[in-house]
Amino acid sequence: MSVTNSFPDTDASLLPDHGLESTYREVNGVQLHVVAAGDPDAPLVVLLHGHPDFWYGWRDQLGALVDAGFRVVVPDQRGCNLSEAPDGVDAYRQSELVADVVDLIHSEGRESAHVVGHDFGGFVAWNLALRRPSMVDRLAIMNVPHPTVYRDTLRSSPRQIARSWYVWFYQLPKLPEWLLRRNGMANMVDSLEITSNPGTFDEETIERYRAAWQHSGIGPRIDWYRGFRRSEPPSRTTVTQPTLVCWGEDDIALRPVMAEESVDRCEDGRLRRFPDASHWVHHEREAVTEALLGHLSSGVECREVTI
Repeated sequence: MSVTNSFPDTDASLLPDHGLESTYREVNGVQLHVVAAGDPDAPLVVLLHGHPDFWYGWRDQLGALVDAGFRVVVPDQRGCNLSEAPDGVDAYRQSELVADVVDLIHSEGRESAHVVGHDFGGFVAWNLALRRPSMVDRLAIMNVPHPTVYRDTLRSSPRQIARSWYVWFYQLPKLPEWLLRRNGMANMVDSLEITSNPGTFDEETIERYRAAWQHSGIGPRIDWYRGFRRSEPPSRTTVTQPTLVCWGEDDIALRPVMAEESVDRCEDGRLRRFPDASHWVHHEREAVTEALLGHLSSGVECREVTI
């Protein structure tokens, strides 16, 4: 299916001061809405949002990255906002989401890029680094564990199983879509507010999210989780690229111990802890952007830092 701009306020015009442009690109058989900025010949950074996010979730990092001399490309991942939403759970397996990013990088005329992911976009970023390591120059992850760590923790930790209740709920047919659509998507709004610190999402921002959710509907976003459960694990478990993991320790869905274990899966990894920050750490701490700029511009110098 093709996507039309019935809600133009969720394209690049949301951030008019950063020289952003909205484009549509055919990648891996789907049409993605992509926001891009910066010198086309500059080092490339791909930012991958999670759930229930869209490209706008990187609003606090976009300008800083462009000002630092990077070319920045931010897709609405398939099924989100202005991007195409293919039918069927299998369309949302990790292998498909990874293939989208591979083709997106190639659409910039590149063979590799720095890749940054938050939440479910972090799973895609981890998987890209593991499945297609030559495509990733440097990796940065915000509040999502290495996929092997997550799988192993779910098998061994009742506390993490309880925190991940929504993953199991999303496997049910039809009921999650109905529940999240009702009352003007109030439960979707709750998912932003409950998982963040007070004031992280103001009313204007929430209304922009509501508009983004109306474009593609709720079903494809739930299929991300169904497809994740059907995905084959990567054949390798060790990340070879220099990796930065930023972790808000007040994440209500993910145990902080997984951050440490994720860095242990990296040959060259660095963990930045942020006490009193939530799952939305990249909105709540300016130091996350500073750490990201430092990581993408230079080497990884130390093992662990607490902010």
